[in-house]
Amino acid sequence: MSSTEASSRLVTSVADLPGHIGAELGPSRTVVIDQPMIDAFGKITGDEHWIHTDVERARRELPWKAPIAHGYLLLALITGLNSELIDIKFKRALNYGLNRVRFTGAVPAGSKVTLFSKLANAEPVDDGGIRLTSEFRMMIEGKDRPAFVAEQISVFYP
Repeated sequence: MSSTEASSRLVTSVADLPGHIGAELGPSRTVVIDQPMIDAFGKITGDEHWIHTDVERARRELPWKAPIAHGYLLLALITGLNSELIDIKFKRALNYGLNRVRFTGAVPAGSKVTLFSKLANAEPVDDGGIRLTSEFRMMIEGKDRPAFVAEQISVFYP
C-alpha cells in the first residue's frame, strides 16, 4: 500500500458525537489497490473469479483492460481509513452493520482510492452507548464517480 498524508482528523468523545452530526471528513490517505492486494483478498475469501485475478484475460475482455478489485475488499478498507479521519475516545465499540451499500464504479488494479465520511446520525442506545451512522464514499483518483457509497452503523461506549 502506498499512501500520502491524510487530512487532520476529528478527535471527539462518545458523549460529544451528537454535536458533530453533519461533519464531513476526508480525504483519507491514498491507497493503491494493486494486483497483489486483489489476489490476496481473492485467495482469503475464495473469490478468485477471473475478473479479479486473470490479468491477461482482463486485458483482452474487460473495458478497463485490467482486473478489478472486489467490492468487499474496498469495504474492508473503511475501518482503517476511517480511523485516520476520526478519533473517538471510547472504552469499547461494536460494528453494528451496514444499512446501504452501492458499488458505483469499478476499481481497476493500480487505481488510487481515498475515503470520505459524513457523520449522519448519533443516537443514544439503552445500555449507555451512542449509535453512530456514518456515510462513506470511496473516490477513485481521476474519476468523478465513487467506487462505492455505504452507510455504516457502529455503537460506541464511553
